Amino acid sequence: MNDFLVIMGVSGCGKSSLAAAVAAAEGLPLVEGDAHHSEASREKMRQGIALTDADRAGWLERLADQLLAHPQGCVLTCSALRRAYRERLRTAVPALRFAFLEIAPAEAQARVAARSAHFFSPSLVDNQFATLEPPIGEPRVLRLDATAPLIQLQAEVSTWLHSKEAA
Repeated sequence: MNDFLVIMGVSGCGKSSLAAAVAAAEGLPLVEGDAHHSEASREKMRQGIALTDADRAGWLERLADQLLAHPQGCVLTCSALRRAYRERLRTAVPALRFAFLEIAPAEAQARVAARSAHFFSPSLVDNQFATLEPPIGEPRVLRLDATAPLIQLQAEVSTWLHSKEAA
């Protein structure tokens, strides 16, 4: 079975760190979703302007293409805030799995404010929570506490990937 996993959640939840750890542990390619935003979208986020569904449409298409470009599987970072966004990715890979990093708004805000080399403005964290439609009840979703140690999170994801619940 091919392993396709999206590490999802609001900005600052730790998607990139966890995705890198899982990709390394599972021997899968890593696709950093932020690298596929258009320059116009990056500039909007730098300026503290929230992206619209229209802004995200091309990005989601590029991410779906990335999934298809890795037929043996991959680990993708993507906020995947709305169910419609997740469904777009599931169209590319129907058995796609999601690891949802849950975090409190104050913790996410603190983490984003502490980052220095990222285009995402801390002023957008509240918008991320307003946009978030948690994937509760959706198939093939693992909920994780984003404040747990990285090694624990990676172990939880790897165990889940190899379990019957993830199928």
